[in-house]
Amino acid sequence: MRTYMAKPNEVEKKWYVVDAKGIPLGRLASKVAALLRGKHKPQFTPGVDCGDHVIIINADKVVLTGNKAEDKIRYSHTLYPGGLKAVKYSELLEKRPDVALTKTIWGMLPHNRLGRQQIKKLKVYRGAEHPHVAQKPETITIEG
Repeated sequence: MRTYMAKPNEVEKKWYVVDAKGIPLGRLASKVAALLRGKHKPQFTPGVDCGDHVIIINADKVVLTGNKAEDKIRYSHTLYPGGLKAVKYSELLEKRPDVALTKTIWGMLPHNRLGRQQIKKLKVYRGAEHPHVAQKPETITIEG
């Protein structure tokens, strides 16, 4: 029996809307990363972009459980000496919730050309409105 390998032009890509209101950050990120990779499809092939487009709305209403809002820190570096930046997730979620979600999801995707291609299919918005109505996205509920 031969193994099926999906080809990029054979993969059908859908659009999904995910409402992040009241959902823990990590749980939301893992489900969205699986959608972006295409792991929910029977023709999933690890080396091919089989994933779908995902729109996240209400990113400012995502939650962190326990003391993670104060204890968890996001580090970045400017690549200059002494350029380490540290921001608590409570501040990051308050000022830039779209960045917090994108960076968390990026950490769950492959860090290569394929992962960079997949993260471009993620759109994150603070409020309940998004400009992708023409794509007729399906709504997905993620259990919190």
